[in-house]
Amino acid sequence: MAAIRISAEARSEFGKGAARRLRRDGKIPAVLYGHGGEPVHLTLPGHATMLALKASNALLDLDVDGQRHLALAKEVQRDVVRRFIEHIDLLTVTSGEQVVVDVPLHITGEPAPGVIVQQELTTVSVEAEATHLPAALEVSVEGARAGTHITAADVTLPEGTTLAGDPTQIVVLVSGAPTAEQVEAELAAAEEEVGIVHDAPATEETAAEEATADAEAAPADDQA
Repeated sequence: MAAIRISAEARSEFGKGAARRLRRDGKIPAVLYGHGGEPVHLTLPGHATMLALKASNALLDLDVDGQRHLALAKEVQRDVVRRFIEHIDLLTVTSGEQVVVDVPLHITGEPAPGVIVQQELTTVSVEAEATHLPAALEVSVEGARAGTHITAADVTLPEGTTLAGDPTQIVVLVSGAPTAEQVEAELAAAEEEVGIVHDAPATEETAAEEATADAEAAPADDQA
């Protein structure tokens, strides 16, 4: 993955007020950690940084007042409503360094007819060289039949990448689709649990009885 060049600035103002002023100016406060050095407080350009971080595990080439740093975003804080970036924690890395990252999993392929594919994991942890991190990994369910399960160990990894998490974790489960009768039974059980009661369906006999009762209850016409 090619590093994305970002021009950053060192900052000396801290606190909520300073952070709000930066965001108002379209900038993002950040802190660069790693390799035993003192944390470096930075200001990043908002638009360029947001575009760069659209890619998972994007490698950033930070130009901080003429000094270059390779970095990965370790924690990105976003506004819960508007989703803009409020703050970023960055980790310094070097070419050739092995790092552990979480990589998104994308399901591909068409399973066998009449099955349901359930994705149990959306990411897996892998270890790879810092400048060759996979942006995503594909998990094929092509032709998968009911009863198929795919574990983390079954995920195909690019050369130079190894699994860092539990290899026995289930990534995908493939099960048979429920029949109409099973769906109706589950719905009835759920309605019974919450106390929903439906009127019994009318039969020809009950309909005739209701019609007779209505006729007997109706007032007789006045005689001329």
